[in-house]
Amino acid sequence: MQDMNNNNDINTVLVRDLLKEKRADRRWKNIRFIAWFALFAYLIIATFSFLGKTPTPAGIVNGKYAALIRLDGMIAPGRDLSADELLPVMREAFADKNAVGVVININSPGGTPVQAAIIHDAIIAYKKKYHKKVIVVGEDLLTSGAYYVAVAGDKIYVNPNTITGSIGVIMKGFGFVDLMKKVGVERRVYTAGDNKDRLDPFLPQTPADLEKIKEVMTEVHQNFVQAVIEGRKGKLNGDPKQLFSGDFWSGQTAVKLGLVDDLGNLMEAMNKEFKTTEYKEYGPSANIFRMLSGQLSSAFELFYTYA
Repeated sequence: MQDMNNNNDINTVLVRDLLKEKRADRRWKNIRFIAWFALFAYLIIATFSFLGKTPTPAGIVNGKYAALIRLDGMIAPGRDLSADELLPVMREAFADKNAVGVVININSPGGTPVQAAIIHDAIIAYKKKYHKKVIVVGEDLLTSGAYYVAVAGDKIYVNPNTITGSIGVIMKGFGFVDLMKKVGVERRVYTAGDNKDRLDPFLPQTPADLEKIKEVMTEVHQNFVQAVIEGRKGKLNGDPKQLFSGDFWSGQTAVKLGLVDDLGNLMEAMNKEFKTTEYKEYGPSANIFRMLSGQLSSAFELFYTYA
């Protein structure tokens, strides 16, 4: 009987210890969960707080920085460098009250006339509205529609090797008239309007077609030329026939021709114009990884382009 009582006491103690152990284990699980949850919540809040604040890395005097926008690629509808995508980004960058100015870093072969013109005009409008100085820095390519955008800036900097200029308009297409004859296929097109089938690649070109193409492209080219003349007023040094021929030059020669203002990379240009090398980046490329690291298809599908 005594042994049975002892066994019961031992079992009771074991059960009690087991329950204590389980309670302790559950308590530590809850503590770990709460700790991890709190850490995760802190990181989320800190990240969004960081993104919403002016970057002030060590060495910045009074938080001095420029607002940076990167334009990398073809300027065209439906792309990252379309007016629809860029205008909200530019508006946000220009509206940054703490930024000492705006820097537009461009590496682009150009794009469509309409998109380039809209972006160009928006830069001018935002400069007037927010009273911000704008400098443009060209990288590998600053040509055609990209150069159209660049002349909206107050100063343009390039690398000595930056391909610059190409102030012209190009229209591309194909003709399949002879191929149709060889294949023995008859194309049937019905229109309402005498010129609705103009530029049909399966029909031979006519003198009227060529005259129409020349008329339209000349008008588009003149709009481009006028934007360059206004943007580079008093700075162009070359013969207009040469400058506006659609030709391109190295950055080094572009300085001599007055197409750009000076040679320099992004940091050099910012330091010279704004007395800072720090920036806050706006746009699709301004991701958290870039900011935390320290500083916070083809032309075939285009009808006519500046590219």
